[in-house]
Amino acid sequence: MIPIEYGKYFHIYNRGINGMKIFLDNNDYEHFLNLLSIYIEPISEIYAYAIMGNHFHLAIRIKYKNEIGYLHPKNADTEELDLKWKTFFPTDDDDRLKNGFIKKPVPEKMFQHLFNAYAKGFNKKYHRTGSLFEHPFRRICVDNKNYLKLLIVYIHTNPVKHGFCEYPVEYPWTSYLSLLSIKPTKLSRETVIGWFDDKMKFKLLHDKTDDFTDIEDIFLE
Repeated sequence: MIPIEYGKYFHIYNRGINGMKIFLDNNDYEHFLNLLSIYIEPISEIYAYAIMGNHFHLAIRIKYKNEIGYLHPKNADTEELDLKWKTFFPTDDDDRLKNGFIKKPVPEKMFQHLFNAYAKGFNKKYHRTGSLFEHPFRRICVDNKNYLKLLIVYIHTNPVKHGFCEYPVEYPWTSYLSLLSIKPTKLSRETVIGWFDDKMKFKLLHDKTDDFTDIEDIFLE
């Protein structure tokens, strides 16, 4: 299994165990996005996402260790949904210890927290027990900017491929609309649009993609 390394770009994806549906209503989708903000945003830049029925896709860059803030000890080991991550960059160890920040979140573990937190809420809501996601979660390291652009297109057009919609703009549970919007977002919008030069080229590349075979061969194992 490829390790989750600092500073690397990744395609992260997973699905429900045995292909079962893991998003059954709008609240499930919103809850998963909220958990992404809680657990994944502190340790990564999020470029794109798509959430569909029984699976999801993410395009991210894991931050370098010095980009990740410290965690206050009172929250260091909790997996509760009100988890608060503190961004604190001390000048030296004495400064860090004096302010009580002693632990940095570990990227691999943060994904485990994400899946555990979502599964716990899902099982309680739908009166079920047992595993919800396939384990281990899947990851592909993307080391080429052109592939990264194609990955973003692949993620946004995935709902088209699976028959949820005819065009990416029609599906509400991807990052496509947020990247085109001017509203505040936690996505790395400027970085993504910069890779495509501008929003018009971003839209054109998404709209003209109608053959998913080559893209899928690159981004799925």
